[in-house]
Amino acid sequence: MRICFVIFFSLLSYSLSAQVKLLTLDQLDARIARGKDTTYVINFWATWCSPCVAEIPYFERLKTAKIKKPVKVLLVSLDFKSKLQKEVIPFVKGNNIKSEVFLLNESDQQAYIERIDKNWTGAIPATLFVIKDLRRFYEKQFTEAELANTLLGLK
Repeated sequence: MRICFVIFFSLLSYSLSAQVKLLTLDQLDARIARGKDTTYVINFWATWCSPCVAEIPYFERLKTAKIKKPVKVLLVSLDFKSKLQKEVIPFVKGNNIKSEVFLLNESDQQAYIERIDKNWTGAIPATLFVIKDLRRFYEKQFTEAELANTLLGLK
């Protein structure tokens, strides 16, 4: 019985860790390139950012919105990698986040900021919408209506 208990909690611990994966910008670009008909909504956030945390439920609800095109929400945490186990994973679990969650695995902050969008100051929350070759970047906190309207307005 004790062995079953230990195995159960080991598997549970593994599945929680699997909810948040490390991601490089090259991996993100490859992921987007594979989704030819998919609109990607990539939100850059952190556990310590109150406006970021406030808008996450809106991104979660995008999956259930009545949108006629395929949409994929990717939540990319900008927390330090050292915070993954003690802050990011518990945050994802505690908030029952179902979207794919990643922790950005890039060491040069200025380089990744410029690569995502040359006009990005680095402030969060920030969101990148990508559909085919169209990219729209917003450095702001969204309301639920603004988020849905922005997504619907992409062509």
